[in-house]
Amino acid sequence: MIRVLVADDEAMIRAGVRAILATDPGVEVVAEAANGHDAVESARAHRPDVVLLDIRMPTLDGLAAAEELRRAVPSAAVLMLTTFGEDEYIERALRAGTAGFLLKSGDPRELLAGVRAAADGAAFLSPKVAQRVILAWTSARSSGAAAARERVAALTDREREVLALVAAGMSNAAIASELFLVEGTVKAYVSQILTRLDVRNRVQAALLAHEAGLTG
Repeated sequence: MIRVLVADDEAMIRAGVRAILATDPGVEVVAEAANGHDAVESARAHRPDVVLLDIRMPTLDGLAAAEELRRAVPSAAVLMLTTFGEDEYIERALRAGTAGFLLKSGDPRELLAGVRAAADGAAFLSPKVAQRVILAWTSARSSGAAAARERVAALTDREREVLALVAAGMSNAAIASELFLVEGTVKAYVSQILTRLDVRNRVQAALLAHEAGLTG
């Protein structure tokens, strides 16, 4: 069972998210919060697998809450709930170690897929926001493409192969099946890749792979 905490200052949004997640028998909403401070406290109390955070909330916004959650409940994957026009928050969210972005107006199936991907240790970007995330990340680093290629080139052939699949949004289980490996071996590869690339999570690793041209 995937345990989820939903944090949004709009009660209707929380109710809608809860209703969508309730359609999946493998997902349980264990708590809700209306602001970032309560989200952090609820996460400490309930230890969810995934936290859905609205970017803009009172008391403590979602970005600050994500940074605090990384310290307080590092086992919880954080997915940011965003809307169009909030691109300026993307880089800070990535630095906070978020597992991905979901568009509030997106397909409900994306919400379920995102929660399952995050719980499985994978990154997830809503298709409609993915290109904006990549552009926001790379435009500020357009001069860093060569450095990105150099960092990726330092990986072994197998590590680059795994990184390319991570960048494609595949989970550890899917990568293991694709490469005929044990899932535990894939987890070890991913952990080593994050360390060697000096990135916090799979989203940052995927973006670095895009910047380096590893994804074609």
